[in-house]
Amino acid sequence: MVNNNTDVDGNFSSSPSDNIRKMVYASLFAALTAIGAYITIPLGPIPFTLQVVFVLMAGAMLGSKWGSISMIVYTLLGIAGLPVFSGGASGIGVILGPTGGYIIGFIAAAFVVGFLFENYRTEKLPINAMYVLTGSAVIYAFGLSHLMIVANMSFIQAVTVGLLPFIGGALVKVAVAAYIATRYRI
Repeated sequence: MVNNNTDVDGNFSSSPSDNIRKMVYASLFAALTAIGAYITIPLGPIPFTLQVVFVLMAGAMLGSKWGSISMIVYTLLGIAGLPVFSGGASGIGVILGPTGGYIIGFIAAAFVVGFLFENYRTEKLPINAMYVLTGSAVIYAFGLSHLMIVANMSFIQAVTVGLLPFIGGALVKVAVAAYIATRYRI
């Protein structure tokens, strides 16, 4: 006989109300990421925005599944034409343009950070900051790879344009996201 709170393997399953709560939070993080896109400092082809704080927090606070779903929702809203990308941009052209890799990296980063927090979460801020930093590195790996292809840049050129100007800001974003995720749980 299977208990209502466990699946056939004996693992705890989510209740319908828990799933609804997670959907609401995933929607909230998709919306916060869109709002973060409007808080921008132009620094060349890749603007400095607050999106990454919300991406990293989504993974840390919602876990791998719901964190990545929130970023998939965000990305699909932008592709569908809602002005949720940096500077109010939208459409598939943004994904295919120089910043598209960073946006796709949001999905992967939320998943990776969520996985790390689900499996290794601690109350120690420095360790959680390393998990969040890993997520930030995932975003840059996707972004730089895409930038090299789309803009026909060498690795050094892509790093010079798409990473170096953002290192200080990225570290601040990591610190903020790690602090909030360590302090508050959803």
